[in-house]
Amino acid sequence: MTSLTKRLEDLRAAFALSAGQLARLSRQFADAMDAGLTGQDSCLKMLPSFLGRPTGMEQGRFIALDFGGTNVRTLLVELHGGGLLTVRQMLAASLKDTTAGYDYTAPTVWAEELFAFLAAQVATVAAAGNADSLGFTFSYPCRQTGANRAILLHWTKEIATAGVEGKDVGELLGTALARRGLGHLAPAAIINDTVGTLLTAAYQDPWTDIGSICGTGHNTCYLEPAPPAAPAPMIINMESGNFDAPPLTPFDAALDAASDKPGQQRLEKMAAGRYLGELVRLAAASLAAASPCFAAPVWQRADTLSGPDVALLVADTSRTLTQIEHWLSSRLGLASALAERAALKEIAALVTARSARLVAATYAGVLLRLDPTGQSRHTIAIDGSLYEKMPGYAALLQAALAELLPAGAGHIRVRLAKNGSGIGAAVAAAMMNEEGYGTSK
Repeated sequence: MTSLTKRLEDLRAAFALSAGQLARLSRQFADAMDAGLTGQDSCLKMLPSFLGRPTGMEQGRFIALDFGGTNVRTLLVELHGGGLLTVRQMLAASLKDTTAGYDYTAPTVWAEELFAFLAAQVATVAAAGNADSLGFTFSYPCRQTGANRAILLHWTKEIATAGVEGKDVGELLGTALARRGLGHLAPAAIINDTVGTLLTAAYQDPWTDIGSICGTGHNTCYLEPAPPAAPAPMIINMESGNFDAPPLTPFDAALDAASDKPGQQRLEKMAAGRYLGELVRLAAASLAAASPCFAAPVWQRADTLSGPDVALLVADTSRTLTQIEHWLSSRLGLASALAERAALKEIAALVTARSARLVAATYAGVLLRLDPTGQSRHTIAIDGSLYEKMPGYAALLQAALAELLPAGAGHIRVRLAKNGSGIGAAVAAAMMNEEGYGTSK
């Protein structure tokens, strides 16, 4: 296994990010933010949400439709004021089900079919009780001209439904709801999942100024204190998954080349849960010449590993890595030596740690811009399965932040905002009801 040891050393070097590299990425991210805000060329879209920070006193009963991946959630949320809320009902549905014979994410499916499916979910929850209005979390790059007007720029996360790009998703949903006699529930607010996460946390914690998703996909928003041509602070959706400064390994380049949109969403493809399994597979396949296990044909099949698979690999702390041994045998039909199992576990840890460090570098870039001296309090609210469920991920992210911003470490709180992307849509709808946001620009 000597050559396996050598190849592992090469992988460690490929996935490592030094403190100096992270600091440079943070500065580059802050520069990209400035460029995007001022209308210069930038990999960050810096999209306005037309929403500020909630007061925490908003009240009412609202339906929240959360569409941000292959699963759609519909919630009935009651806001009590004083930062208190209750989720009265939650309905989850998959956008694709091979057994049921449908896939609303496919390019052969049209917008009308997709939005009819979404309207059916709303109808089920609406039957449970009266709602004041509806908030729509739609987590794809949009050009917003008001808080309830959003035109899809392009799909991400491998969704390709036809007839949606270039259209106002609020109008599409409103039309579908009207066909069901629910025209009064046309979206009062349209947000993305990062904005929803920020709003959910800020409803309870007034220091929240960054919202982020670390799950199947990755993106971050923040509260901009002085947005161009706006009279008050506004949440800006950065579409940070498109940040293109991080250095690519050959595995990143291969994954990008095989993706639906090569050259786009570079950071997301390096950091999001949707892609970590494929990066582990590609890195493991590079060990073929040094290991009978990794020479097996199964490692040449794209998307063999999922995010939960990576979590299993990282989590096995047994002396002989018995969980990994069983997984290799039962899932992939492979026998393995301990050294091979240890190599696979390390690859998963390397890919996961790099993800957390890259994400932390972007947060540090935001904080450097908002608070260069690091003297103010900040809460970073995060939702998503990667942050919540990947073993050690939250600690890795926190450690990288402390490494990057030692002076402000005591002022920065990072917290999970569970179901933030959905609850935030209800908060946004309440803000529209009470404060009249959403003037077109």
